[in-house]
Amino acid sequence: MARLFVSDVHLDAGAPEATEQFLAFLATEAAAAEALYILGDLFEAWVGDDDPDPQKDRVCRALRALTRRGVACFALHGNRDFLLGEGFCERSGCRLLTDPVVAQFDGEQVLLTHGDALCTDDRPYQELRSLVRSGDWQQRFLALPRAHRELLADEARAGSRRHTARTVPYIMDVNAAAVAAAFRAARVRRMIHGHTHRPGVHDIQTEGGPAQRIVLGAWYEQGSYLSCERGRYQLRELPRPR
Repeated sequence: MARLFVSDVHLDAGAPEATEQFLAFLATEAAAAEALYILGDLFEAWVGDDDPDPQKDRVCRALRALTRRGVACFALHGNRDFLLGEGFCERSGCRLLTDPVVAQFDGEQVLLTHGDALCTDDRPYQELRSLVRSGDWQQRFLALPRAHRELLADEARAGSRRHTARTVPYIMDVNAAAVAAAFRAARVRRMIHGHTHRPGVHDIQTEGGPAQRIVLGAWYEQGSYLSCERGRYQLRELPRPR
């Protein structure tokens, strides 16, 4: 049976077609898999496990149904949903993994990461990332009323759009030295990540020899996923929603 990987689904009430496509994916391709790995940014925003949004609840219930069928579901924090916590795990049946994490597939050690930590040329973002990933900041943020958190999240997304619009594109891609350092630290020959929204398979040379970096696509216009079965990795696109 295959293991499937997705990232940057960015589910949001403003894009119901993406939610419907993801739910259909869970009921079909994912239901026939051994495991599903969500490598960050399942949601466009997550201001805490007390989020009552009905669309997000539908997704959590669908993930819970998937795990009850015996499909193991794992998730990493992304830059949009880094506040996923134990409440999310209880609602969805997913297990949160530390980013980065090394997993074994078909006898091979593979590095899994959201990918934002590899974009070291984007220094303003890295400074923000260090701040919001700290336990103290998250504790203070989660103590705020939910309406206040939602307002701050909206402002943060607007700021992110402005930053993206005025930043040279290559700065928001991965840094080659950071990629090499990640391979070296993990002692692996294969890495899977998302975040950059630049899907593709990159064969590179590292200090340890040939290696491969697989980048997952975003779901803004079309869903996609990576399949791993018997050591073979394939990026696949889902039909465009009508």
